[in-house]
Amino acid sequence: MIPSIHKRGSETIGLIRYLYGPGTKEEHIDPHLVAAFDPLTPDPGRDPNATHHQLERLLDQPVNALPKSRRPAKHVWHISVRASPEDPILSDEDWAAIARRTVAATGIAPDGDEQACRWAAVRHADDHIHIIATLVRDDGRRPRLHNEARHAQAEARRIEADYHLRRVTPGDGTAAKRPTRTAVHKAERLGQEATSQELLREHVRRALAGAADEVEFFDRLAAEGIRIHKCIAPSGDVLGYKVAIVGDRNKEREPVWYAGSTLAPDLSLPRIRKRFTTVTDTDTEPTPLDRSGASAPARARHTAAEATDCARAAFASGDDTTAAAQLVGVGEVLDALAQTAGGPSRAELQEAARHFERATRSHIRAKDEEMYALRRAARQIVHSGAALGRGPDSTATALSLDVIILAVIAAARWHAARGHAQQAEAAQQAATHLRTAYHATAAEPLAALRAHGERLPAPRRQRHTATVRTALPHLADRLQDEPGWDSLVMVLDQAEQAGYDTAALLAKAAAQRELGSADSASDVLIWRLHHLGYINPPPSPKRQPSPASGAAPVAAAVFRQEAARPRRR
Repeated sequence: MIPSIHKRGSETIGLIRYLYGPGTKEEHIDPHLVAAFDPLTPDPGRDPNATHHQLERLLDQPVNALPKSRRPAKHVWHISVRASPEDPILSDEDWAAIARRTVAATGIAPDGDEQACRWAAVRHADDHIHIIATLVRDDGRRPRLHNEARHAQAEARRIEADYHLRRVTPGDGTAAKRPTRTAVHKAERLGQEATSQELLREHVRRALAGAADEVEFFDRLAAEGIRIHKCIAPSGDVLGYKVAIVGDRNKEREPVWYAGSTLAPDLSLPRIRKRFTTVTDTDTEPTPLDRSGASAPARARHTAAEATDCARAAFASGDDTTAAAQLVGVGEVLDALAQTAGGPSRAELQEAARHFERATRSHIRAKDEEMYALRRAARQIVHSGAALGRGPDSTATALSLDVIILAVIAAARWHAARGHAQQAEAAQQAATHLRTAYHATAAEPLAALRAHGERLPAPRRQRHTATVRTALPHLADRLQDEPGWDSLVMVLDQAEQAGYDTAALLAKAAAQRELGSADSASDVLIWRLHHLGYINPPPSPKRQPSPASGAAPVAAAVFRQEAARPRRR
């Protein structure tokens, strides 16, 4: 049950005509009154003798009784109450009771108050009602409407419980504002996939991901074709900014501007500037990991995996200010991956980033310096370019997604433990999209590994099986039954050929997270082994296998998915 309080108006008749009219898309069916302050209130929908003006005069009577100097300029109060799509269709009697509970909870018409405001509830669709009221009581006083939106939400939660409806997660005031119905209709007319406000929020987030300063931030926004208006003080300092979609204009043919703070609470320029202190322009320079010889996109994704793994640990540390900062950083890494990904995973990553954006905001103040590593990783991803979608780059992307999924799940648990219901739900939705993106990205490199693993000579397979049973006796049977077993065997063979102590490496990989809850323990170990091999040089490189042995060549310094790609013989 979702109550939405709309902007106050000055003309009762205009809203009545809309409620009883056909709607903007002929969607209003059988408009009729379900409840009102007076049971004898005329219903222009069902009574052929009743008119819109009769209903208007009845509702506005207390307003018109006041001297003009005392009449409020905006006296029309309007709220819609909508059921969730999966809820059963409620009867008119049910909606009438819900309307009475809503006006009582908000202060429009408290129970037992015979001098309360006049109101009427109109139903013109199966799933919602509209309540119109005039903001002058019968005794000429104004109603007390302190926090009526919060009271409406609280009553909606009680209504859901009483009618056994879907329980909507309560908010905490940190969510971005929902687009209005007018904005939704305008977006449809313009052929936009979302409202201008939603599109601009996404553009700003992408431009912010890993940006070193506001110059780079504004340059990225301009590069995406977004109109920018900077609010400049007489001293020349930039105080704020507004953005607009090209082609989105008002009735005066002027651009429709949105300030950053109206897009989302954390997108105002002062809040954004706090992030700039956690990354510098030099953070795109090569890192120590570059000695591996991997491509720039692969290096950036390994850096992101390392930083995200640290963030996952922060969610269990008990330091809420650090965890809040890590949430913002993980969100920037997701935004960076979404805008640089290719192939079928791109759309899923974009959806994951949109959902997780809600999980980055709460009332807990973030310790900004703690997001440095993640912002640095996001910056490297953006500046390294898109992943190639094949070979080592897809392996690095799959590895980073595997780690990010765990971090996002940990974030959902962190929010749930603190009662942040909307944020926890958003993180879970992000994890769903991330799993889909992971499966699309990991399919090719895992299949290549599996093919090589199946061709390994029996003695080597037996040796690696014995290693698994020695290092992980409690998981050995499960791992052998999983589809990823042959891929895991191949990775162990690569590690052995590169000079690693495979038993010690396997034990270290298994210790980095519990594997009982993993969908595929073998997949988790594969990516952990890849990352451990990437960041730790082998102690003593062994002789490389010949192509005839069935294994692909492995670099002496580090085994990477490059080794798993089929070679021409």
